[in-house]
Amino acid sequence: MIEEIGVKTEAEESFDSIVIEEDTCGERIDKYLSLVYPEMSRSFIQNLIDKQNITVNGAKTKSNYKLKAGDKLDIVIPEPDILDVVPEDIPLDIVYEDSDIIVVNKPQGMVVHPANGHMTGTLVNALMYHCKDLSGVNGVMRPGIVHRIDMDTSGLLVVCKNDNAHNKLSEQFSVHSITRVYTAICYGSFPNNPEGTIDKPIGRSKNDRKKMAVDPSGRRAVTHYKVIDKLKDDFSLIECRLETGRTHQIRVHMASIKHPILGDPVYGPKKCPYNLNGQLLHAGVLGFIHPTTGEYVEFHAELPEHFMRILKLLSLND
Repeated sequence: MIEEIGVKTEAEESFDSIVIEEDTCGERIDKYLSLVYPEMSRSFIQNLIDKQNITVNGAKTKSNYKLKAGDKLDIVIPEPDILDVVPEDIPLDIVYEDSDIIVVNKPQGMVVHPANGHMTGTLVNALMYHCKDLSGVNGVMRPGIVHRIDMDTSGLLVVCKNDNAHNKLSEQFSVHSITRVYTAICYGSFPNNPEGTIDKPIGRSKNDRKKMAVDPSGRRAVTHYKVIDKLKDDFSLIECRLETGRTHQIRVHMASIKHPILGDPVYGPKKCPYNLNGQLLHAGVLGFIHPTTGEYVEFHAELPEHFMRILKLLSLND
């Protein structure tokens, strides 16, 4: 899912506490925390455990510790070393580029910007190699980044080369004037509601820290959906148009109406019927007012190969 980025100029050490619920019992602590903090690699989490940055009930633990109901995890995540953010020669699918912006089609599995445990291989690492000048509004760790999409969501992002473009696009995101259209395959059919609007606030789940959830005290979130095609095995191909850009918004909203995204490891069924590496969710359309010309521009990205493979498999026409 797309998420709007607030201004943050320096990294900070972060602290967190989690109380384990019944449904997490028996899971390895390192595996569980890699889901809670998807921006961190499992090896990085294991290193934090070894250094006692992560404790269970106030005591030292091991990476293979099996969680129990009521366990209290205390997590200290040190600030990243920004000097480690280096340019990398990683191929980019650039849809459009000029002196102000770059529109990139991000592949599934790529993290947008460096964070603890993912300091290499990110979109930012690739952008820094491709382009020496990126906006500095969001600091050294996120140069040029105005918004982001989840690691396992594919599709379009706009990146800014200068602060003027960044500020003008950020303003458009804040007033929800950006066109953002996603394609997804979800569970279930929609015999009575082939299109609709989900207007439900989203916040961090109080029961499971690795999830976002519909929460009356959360931030307003609005998703418009429309069924494009009915598929085999009670799946549907849908289009989702965003008004807001909350973390995991489409994934949370569709799960809230009992139509989770196929392949979603967090909000979907635990057992996926296909060999997938994440949710089948693609940001295929991105439109906005160009920060310099003042004209509306819109970009499109075709469905990626992994998505098309499953779509062909589920098509009623085959």
